[in-house]
Amino acid sequence: MNTKALIAEFMGVFALCFVGIFAIANAGGGATDLTGVAFAHGLAIAVMIAAFAAVSGAHFNPAVSLAMLITKRIDAKGFVGYIIAQILGGVVAAVLAGAAIGTDAVKNGTPALGATATTTGALIAEIVCTFFLVIVIFGSAVDKRNSGSAPLYIGLVIVAGILAAGPISGAALNPARYIGPALIGGAFGLDAWIWFVGPLLGGAIAGLLYDGVILKNEPEAA
Repeated sequence: MNTKALIAEFMGVFALCFVGIFAIANAGGGATDLTGVAFAHGLAIAVMIAAFAAVSGAHFNPAVSLAMLITKRIDAKGFVGYIIAQILGGVVAAVLAGAAIGTDAVKNGTPALGATATTTGALIAEIVCTFFLVIVIFGSAVDKRNSGSAPLYIGLVIVAGILAAGPISGAALNPARYIGPALIGGAFGLDAWIWFVGPLLGGAIAGLLYDGVILKNEPEAA
């Protein structure tokens, strides 16, 4: 197993969760707002992709790794290793954030249902916004006909997803973004399945669509 790739995956999710938790804490204190939270997440992912795309492919998300697995871009052993590294990154980020600003802030920084949201609405939001995320990843990073600015585009689709779905589902779009803070902040509840099923389903659909339809019979594509 590629240790360097696992370290890269750990670092990417660590950055996403650590920055995200702090940004949400600042929003609660009036230092920023939903736009600031969205850009904090998007910028964290963009810079981590720029740093580690050549090392691990910069999945930083079990939903992305699942899409790569079912389209045969990674094998089962690599998939399991990536998932473990991603989850550990989120857990360690939540532990350090809790030590810095308290476990209540970590709990508040865990994606959750909005005040007027339903489980169905949140599930749909997670599926659709993760679908967009993985489509952009395949289009900008996997398909070599469109190369050069993947970190920017992927960061921006995360910004858009949080602006759209943040008030509904918390816009995790990533099981690892949920697991670490939920575990350390004590936020696991009966609706936790939303942040597993939604992103994984949305990512899988996007990967199958792009690989099976858009890339089909395209010799210049990766």
